Parts: sequence; structure tokens; C-alpha cells
Amino acid sequence: MNEVALPVNDTRIPTDWAGPAMTARRRKRHAAERRFRLFGLGAILVSALFLAFLLVTMTSNGIGGFQRSEMVVPMDFKALGLTISEDQIRSPDAAQALAAAGLEEAVNISAMQAVGPEGGRICRNRPGPKCAMRVIAKPSLLHEKTSFDLSVSDDLAAATRGEGTQEMRALAGQLEQKGALSSNFDLGFLTRSDATDPGQVGIWGALKGSILTMLVTLLLAFPVGVLAAVYLEEYAAKNRWTDLIEVSINNLAAVPSIIFGLLGLAVFLTFMGLPRSAPLVGGMTLALMTMPVIVISGRNAIKAVPPSIRDAALAMGASPVQVVFQHVLPLALPGILTGTIIGMARALGETAPLLMIGMRAFVATPPDSLTAPSSVLPVQIFLWSDEVSRGFVERTSAAIIVLLLFLLVMNGLAIYLRNKFEQRW
Repeated sequence: MNEVALPVNDTRIPTDWAGPAMTARRRKRHAAERRFRLFGLGAILVSALFLAFLLVTMTSNGIGGFQRSEMVVPMDFKALGLTISEDQIRSPDAAQALAAAGLEEAVNISAMQAVGPEGGRICRNRPGPKCAMRVIAKPSLLHEKTSFDLSVSDDLAAATRGEGTQEMRALAGQLEQKGALSSNFDLGFLTRSDATDPGQVGIWGALKGSILTMLVTLLLAFPVGVLAAVYLEEYAAKNRWTDLIEVSINNLAAVPSIIFGLLGLAVFLTFMGLPRSAPLVGGMTLALMTMPVIVISGRNAIKAVPPSIRDAALAMGASPVQVVFQHVLPLALPGILTGTIIGMARALGETAPLLMIGMRAFVATPPDSLTAPSSVLPVQIFLWSDEVSRGFVERTSAAIIVLLLFLLVMNGLAIYLRNKFEQRW
């Protein structure tokens, strides 16, 4: 066989592949790759540190919000001589009858007898209603010796944490030694609504309002957004009007949220006359803000389905509608749910558009319908953060923890549904 020799000076063959220049370039490239990996690792570590700092700060400040300092006050109703009978306690006006009989004064006298002159001052304002509820539940207490766990004032509660004046800290130490002062988990914080006293506030009213508002948002934004994405991607003609609609949707996704609040104020409240501060109006306003995100993510998810899926379905005799709703949409559903998670998470934390439609009112009772006055967790946190009382600061941190947990539960449910419907091809 004849061997063909390659020309030595052929420019297609590098002559310095193992020379010093190539080695230097290779080392430079490898060094750049190592720096890139270090920068990426550093970015992750910095993000993790910020997240850890946020969680630790919120947890340390919020633990006190889930607790309530209480003082044990022994009471002898028989010795106090309340002029009220058990028949009056069993009547519908029992609370008013107990107040008229001097229950509030009896509680303050018992507190002063147990602690001293400071007893009436260290209890929170109006301890009578809580005592009245217990007496109404058990009228026989009027003839017995019993004790009540009463919430203490902000000054004494701060003294139990080593804060406040020296006088209050000394008093807190004395009461703790006697076993008359303790910090207990305040389960009522999760079941009560807003109040003027930080010891009596709760988040259930705002949490229920957030749940109702998110439900309305999801029921409106998800089907409308998905159907709009299907139409634009599968059925709409490609012309200038379609291009204008696409540009408008992309711009709406970047519009500041307060603009949607102004839109909700003008359309839903002024023009349609719907009730202010209602979960229905809040959900409709947030649905306008969430819909563009769902439309964009839905179109991208539908576009990512391989054309071979459509061709195979058409070849098997499926109609175009069957192809879309029985083949394309199930495969695009995980991507659609991802966009829905992002939109709903953004809506859950919004405050500005809800402030514009009046959802910042003082609501002392949980909403019982979609049109009842209500607040939401972000707005409640905003209102409490303006209070000067130390008790509201702790309640604010505790409400933030509840909001984060609510967000994690909602996202966890959405991720579970996304993984459940995920299909591989």
C-alpha cells in the first residue's frame, strides 16, 4: 500500500497543541472555570446566610408573640359579696349583669390582696370580660374559692424578659418566686381577631380573610389565564392584533401592584358598587395582577410540548380540540402550575393594592362571607408595625411567622400537584 504523507506546513493541523502557548491558554481557561464555581458557591452561601439571619431574627422576635405572661389571682366570690344570682348568670344578659354587680372591681381587689397596691395596675385593662366568660360557663364559682389566670401589663411582661424598669423587674422576680407569674403559650393568638390591646389580639380574622381572598384570586385567575394562554398559543391568528395583545400582557406583568389597586378602586368599588374591604373585591383585584403571570407561564409551557405529540394525536384521529385538552394541556400542566405558584405567592404578600380598596379597616370579628369586612395578613402586619407598644412588636413578628408558614403550605400543596401531574416523554 502506498502511504500518503501529510504536508508538514498544513495550516489545518495546530503545530503548538502541546506547546507553551496552548498550555498557558488551557491554564487560564481552567482558572476562569474555578473562579466561576467559587463565585457561584459564594453567592449561594451569602443567600443562605441572609435567609438564616431572617429566619433566626423573625423566630427570636416572634416566639414572644406566641406567649402571654399571666398572673394567678386567687378569688373568693363569696367573701367579695357579689350581688348576683345564678339565675341572672344563666340569662342572655349575664355579662352585663356581672359587670353591673362589680365583677371588674372584685378582680382588681383580689389582685391587690394577692400582690399588693400594684396588683390592680399590673393586670391588663378590663380583665372582667375574661372572668365573666368563665363564671357564665360555671355559675357555681360564685360560691367557691378559685383562681384566674389574668394577662399582665406590657411593663410587667417586659420585666419577665429582663427589660423595663428596675422596680418592675424586682416585682416580676418576686411573683415568679411565689409561682404567681408564668409565661404560657397563647393559643388564643391563633383564634382571636384584631384588638386594641396587644394581649388580646389574634390573627384568625386576618388569616381567614387571606384564605378567602386567595380562593377568589385562584378561582378567577387560573381558569381565565390558562384559557387565554391556550387561545393565544393554539388558535389565535398571527397578526398585528395578536402581537399587540402579547405585548400588552407582557407589560401588565411588570406593572406596579398599586396600579391594580387603583384599577380595583375605580372599577369594583366606584363603578360596580361592591362592598369595601371585602375578600371578594380583594380577590378580584389580585386576580387582575396574577393573570398576566399565569398567561405568560402557560404559553411557555404549552409551547414546550413537542410537536410530535400533536402530530401523533392527529394521526390517531383526534380532533384539534381533543389534541389540546387531552394531550397538550396535561403535559403542560406542571409548567402552568409553576407560573401559578409564582403568581399566587406574589399575591399573598401584596399590601398596596389591598390598601387602595380599603382593606385596612379595624375588623374585630372574622369574616363570615366573601362580602363581609375583612383584613388580610400582610395588611394586619403593616398596621401592627405602626403601633408603639412592645407587645405589638412581638405580635407582628409572630404574624410574619404565620404568613411564612401559610406561604410554605400553599406552595407545598402546589408543588405536590405539579409533581403529581408531571409526565415524561
